[in-house]
Amino acid sequence: MSTLSEIGTWVQENLAELIAADNVPAASVGILAGGEVFTAAAGILNKNTGVEADVDSVFQIGSITKTWTTTLIMQLVDEGLLDLDAPVRDTVPAFTIADDAAASAITTRQLLSHVSGFEGDLFIDTGVGDDCVEKYLAAIADAPQLFAPGERFSYNNAAFVVLGRIIEVLRDKPFDRALHEHLAGPLKLTHVATDASQAIMFRAALGHIPVEGSDVPEPAPVWSLVRSNAPAGSMLAMTARDLLGFARMHIDGGTGPDGTQVLSAESVRAMQERQVELPDLGLMGNAWGLGWEIFDWEGGPVVGHDGGTIGQSAFLRIVPGTGVAVVILTNGGSPVSLYATLMTKILGEIAGVTMPALPVPPDSPVDVDLERILGTYSSSVSDSVVRQDEEGRIWLERTMKGIFAELGPAPEPVELVGWNGDSLVPAVPERGMHMPHAFVGDDGSGRALYLHTGRADRRVDA
Repeated sequence: MSTLSEIGTWVQENLAELIAADNVPAASVGILAGGEVFTAAAGILNKNTGVEADVDSVFQIGSITKTWTTTLIMQLVDEGLLDLDAPVRDTVPAFTIADDAAASAITTRQLLSHVSGFEGDLFIDTGVGDDCVEKYLAAIADAPQLFAPGERFSYNNAAFVVLGRIIEVLRDKPFDRALHEHLAGPLKLTHVATDASQAIMFRAALGHIPVEGSDVPEPAPVWSLVRSNAPAGSMLAMTARDLLGFARMHIDGGTGPDGTQVLSAESVRAMQERQVELPDLGLMGNAWGLGWEIFDWEGGPVVGHDGGTIGQSAFLRIVPGTGVAVVILTNGGSPVSLYATLMTKILGEIAGVTMPALPVPPDSPVDVDLERILGTYSSSVSDSVVRQDEEGRIWLERTMKGIFAELGPAPEPVELVGWNGDSLVPAVPERGMHMPHAFVGDDGSGRALYLHTGRADRRVDA
């Protein structure tokens, strides 16, 4: 296998060409192996200014923030302040959703592993004050329950805002301050920004979003999502090196760079234990732990998380058994294609891990049970209609809602083809990937109850 120096040289020599091929304006890559760190960066952070990326540039890490939020929660467990299996209302009595019985039963563990069952893509702006997370809880009081707590996996951003509020209540301080004081500080991280006012102190990436009729992304109209969603990943930004510092603590059994026990070894292990199995969703893991995705890759297991904000995408993979971690931070274009190229090469060369190929349409599409999948599915993000045209082709038509309707052009209809059982993939890749669409559950008449793409959108047609 290659040494860190050898693979680092390859990344350094090829990164600029790779990002250009995938229309990614800029990328930052970090590799941890054998206790040593390599970093590289290339491209333009912001097409409005022309500022070039360097290894000290901060990118938003999006939902990788959820592993930070989970770590802050597990610190509370270590201190005896929180029981993962007690109802959330024991700590935060104000937690309310439309189904009061579910709200009374949901536990912190269920929030951490995305099985709480309530509608989770609620990007509600409750202001920029330190009370925005507290106010968010009142704003989700009418969030519908999609399924019983613990029944199945459905990725839930709102759940992690609730977790952020648990941290605020038990620490008696705003979430952002808790993150700096209990993680970034003890880990000796130097380029960590929890909002735009901190990010502007560094060379900061701006996201770039698709424009109609072009493969080349343009600068996004805003830097971030709303502050109320910070515990779920709406704002946190840092360098690849700093994200590797967080990963290193998890590799080293919870120990910080100066020997301080930032997280107990027991909690490090608990975060990596399987809590729920996932449908085959391509880019996502095979299972979910507490905060971490778990990937059953040859040479693994591997844990990690991805993040996506407005025009920025981030990827973190850790191979605990080898002490290897890889970070890829980007600000637009087709980041999944870049991720696949870099992560396959790097993990294969220095960790002996074989990353499976991303899903592609089969040469001969598998047969599809049309009666089961056709219909309308809905969430707070979009309404999705799955229909068949006169030629027998299957199409997905999405109408975006809320903030997602304001960003970029309306999505074009997507042709879906049979891939694996009740899962279909787009005939043409979107942003470098054929994202699986799994049709799961039963509405009582044999039809799928959910369209699952990581989030379970519920059938709404009669």
